[in-house]
Amino acid sequence: MKRLSCLTMSTAAASLFLLVSPADARVTGFDVNATTPMYEGQRFGNAGTYQRLEGVAHFAIDPGTRRGAGIEGLDSAPVNAHGEVEFSAEVVILQPTGQGSGTLFYEIPNRGRNLSFALLNRAPISDRFSVDDPGDGFQMRQGHTLVWSGWQTGLSNNLLGMHLPVLEGVTGPSRDEFIFDNTDAVQREPLSYPSASTDHDAATLTVRATPQAPRETPKGLSFRYVDDKTVEITRPEGYDAGAIYEFVYPAKHALPSGLAFAATSDLISFLRGNPGHDVTPPTHGIDHTIGLGISQSGRFLRDLIYQGFNADEDGRRVFDGAMVHIAGSRKTFTNARFAQPGRFSRQHEDHDYPGDQFPFTYTESTDPLTGQTDSLLAACTASNTCPRLMHSDTSTEFWQGRASLVSSNTSGEPLKMPDNVRLYFLAGLPHLNAWGTASAEKAMCQYPTNPLSPAPVMRALSLDMLAWIKDGTAPPASAYPGLEADTLVSPEALRLPRINGATPAPVVNGLNVMHHDTTPPTAGAAYPVRVPRVDADGIPLGGVRLPYVAAPLGTYWGWNLRAKGFGESDLCSLDGSYLPFPNAPAANDRRAPVSDRYKSRDDYRHAVRQAASQLVESRLMLSEDVDFVVDDAPAFPAR
Repeated sequence: MKRLSCLTMSTAAASLFLLVSPADARVTGFDVNATTPMYEGQRFGNAGTYQRLEGVAHFAIDPGTRRGAGIEGLDSAPVNAHGEVEFSAEVVILQPTGQGSGTLFYEIPNRGRNLSFALLNRAPISDRFSVDDPGDGFQMRQGHTLVWSGWQTGLSNNLLGMHLPVLEGVTGPSRDEFIFDNTDAVQREPLSYPSASTDHDAATLTVRATPQAPRETPKGLSFRYVDDKTVEITRPEGYDAGAIYEFVYPAKHALPSGLAFAATSDLISFLRGNPGHDVTPPTHGIDHTIGLGISQSGRFLRDLIYQGFNADEDGRRVFDGAMVHIAGSRKTFTNARFAQPGRFSRQHEDHDYPGDQFPFTYTESTDPLTGQTDSLLAACTASNTCPRLMHSDTSTEFWQGRASLVSSNTSGEPLKMPDNVRLYFLAGLPHLNAWGTASAEKAMCQYPTNPLSPAPVMRALSLDMLAWIKDGTAPPASAYPGLEADTLVSPEALRLPRINGATPAPVVNGLNVMHHDTTPPTAGAAYPVRVPRVDADGIPLGGVRLPYVAAPLGTYWGWNLRAKGFGESDLCSLDGSYLPFPNAPAANDRRAPVSDRYKSRDDYRHAVRQAASQLVESRLMLSEDVDFVVDDAPAFPAR
């Protein structure tokens, strides 16, 4: 959030920060720009009221250290008089004024936004960074110190970001992919990096209907530079709204984007009170740390652990607990000179971008396609800094995120997770919704969207994680397809029911060994990607079933299909599907009707309550949430 930098650091805040001995990678300064009472003085039990601290953390790193050597492009970055690379990140902290829990709960922002309030506090999702709406105050009632910090550059002013030095003189190929999902003849798009040359012949533009189709340059396809940061594309006839336009061009202003890992690691090390930093933190009494990553930031958290950044410069653990939500088997496209951390592979969109290659999971395995042996926990195991880790996925991640590779090997055999890892599958859920989302029609998708939210289960898991790191209370056992034999199948073998006169045939986001030494990359051998088996309603089996899935009024899927005119029958991004059951027997629908399932609305609500109570017994839902879930259940159809 660029607005933070325009605030003035108070003299009182400046006096807090006392010099200590330097390290090779550390926090060198922390500017407190504003401290604001929050939520109109609302009290949250023993935690009291909350105050918001806005600031900027300053960092320095020696490019010659082990940590520095692993960051792509850092050896080309400008250095200060001490030979160090300097960078900074915007920070927001919510602190209790009363009795704190001693736990720092850090959410890695998703594209500069806060999503944890939607996941845990029943608050809405915002398109900007905001902590203004506390929802039901769930996290505040725990008394946690809540922290966010920027790790991406190039975001708008109302998002939480970071500042990195430009690698002057460094140029190279960059690749941008555009899917317009409209039929406008001319489209303008921003480039991920400025072009090093606006010479038309130095760039190429191709189009294809699907990721697997050959790249073409048909008559009528053209482009021009509006400026070095914007390209205008004129589209050819014969391609629908879902066509894929790929622009490859010489780029400049590369960044050492891998410093995002160092910034996150060093900030948490600093705030939890680890030594080795130049200043004193504005937080105190921190005994435990939990890191949460959701979607993009979940992939980032997996990558941070994989690349060894759960250890700080002095080898101390950064996160005691890590909650990775809806990441699937992917990491990120972050530690590269022309990185694009916002990109991630889906079946139709951004299919061939980096960030999805072996290793996929937390136990050591050997990849028969590349011959590599590795694990996401290899580095932290070697340094004895691994966190206790919960990995949770929805149905979407099995279709779009190759989640089968998290729990099973490439032969489909179950993998045994380390003792410090739990896997949870939220069956039938889409990628992410806030609580209270309604099913909707989208022009680009064939089916109504899936409205379900993981909030009830994730609230319980957050307390399970807290107990795990504080007193060693083991969380619920893993519940995830692939950990047991015969729980996953190939998409072609999936037996979906006939619904409204048709049997859907979804396609999975396939995965190949990708060779990114060419631009565009080239594909090697294919990995087998599997999906959960389904019941007679087409709802995925295995894992954790929310009450609305265990007592359904329709079929819930984590996938949807693109509609005619939008790349028909490819997966429709991250949208799931919801198809209500017929009220009475229907010849064109093989699913049992609502009339055969429930005698009345009260009977249905009793089934929802019973399913919720079973989750409470399994410690996968909180007893305080049962009435809320029952009262907010989907409307029972009129008869």
